[in-house]
Amino acid sequence: MKRGLDILLTVCLAPIWVPVTVVVAVLVWAALGLPVLFFDERAGLHGRPFRLVKFRTMLSGDAPDAERLTKFGRFLRASSLDELPELWNVLRGDMSLVGPRPLPVRYLPRYSPWQSRRHEVRPGITGWAQVNGRNALDWDEKFRYDVDYVDGMSTWLDVKILFLTAMQVLLPRNINHEGTATMPEFKGS
Repeated sequence: MKRGLDILLTVCLAPIWVPVTVVVAVLVWAALGLPVLFFDERAGLHGRPFRLVKFRTMLSGDAPDAERLTKFGRFLRASSLDELPELWNVLRGDMSLVGPRPLPVRYLPRYSPWQSRRHEVRPGITGWAQVNGRNALDWDEKFRYDVDYVDGMSTWLDVKILFLTAMQVLLPRNINHEGTATMPEFKGS
């Protein structure tokens, strides 16, 4: 049922998100040049790798993230517009609208068995951790919310998370981890 609702909502809302995606793509191209999209290998359902697609928010190069993240990129992240291409991942079945955020595949061997439970469901564009603190949370807190979601997953909880996500998009907060431009890498417990 969850997969069907993901497809139904994504398709029904396409008249809104497709034009916005096209406009954002043009703006990314104008602000950052090509490529417009960023691809990364992430761990999905049962830890299986998939190719996540997002809008690019950083300049190319080897400099630290804080130096490569542009003002426009910060806006895209704060508004969550950088996540729009992930709706393609939802349609493909790699992701759900709601679930634990997909993390890099390289983190897989670093998880404890308890933390690995986050992979018992499809990763989501938004999730319980995102509406309860986003990047202001430390890794242990994020994993606690992820596993709590797995244990309590329901249509009602998904609706609540989608509503709270909409509120966060309108009133952005907790975009960056304290003192960093992006979330620090997960090194393991």
